[in-house]
Parts: sequence; structure tokens; C-alpha cells
Amino acid sequence: MSQNLLERITFNTLQCNGKPCIRGMRIRVSDVLALLANGLSNEAVLLEMPDLEPDDIKACLFFALSRINHPVIKAA
Repeated sequence: MSQNLLERITFNTLQCNGKPCIRGMRIRVSDVLALLANGLSNEAVLLEMPDLEPDDIKACLFFALSRINHPVIKAA
């Protein structure tokens, strides 16, 4: 399921300086994450950005998780 959600995240060098966006729109993943980090509920984010769908918010969270959840190799 998370892979299907990640397909909602798009990259276009001619749009938003190549930053990850949602479904080709000019809504950056970072914009959605910032709203959530500032305490907005999913429902409030959807009201703030009516072009979003609930799965877009999940996709942003999975995208963020995929960027930080990687194996760490300890130096000897």
C-alpha cells in the first residue's frame, strides 16, 4: 500500500524547483507536512487545500518516512 501512495508524489524540475509535489500539482509535500507539524488535523489540511485527497496526506507522511528510515552503518 505505501508504494501505491508514494506514486502520488511527483517530481518535475520545471515545477516548484523540482521539489516533491502531490500528483503533479503545485502543492509541495513540505507544505502539507508543515501544516501537520503546526497542529492542523488531516481534515483541516483538506479544508485548507481542497484539491488534496486523504491519501495525499498519507503519501506525504510515507514519503517523509522513506527519507529518514534507512539503515545506519556504524563506522568501526
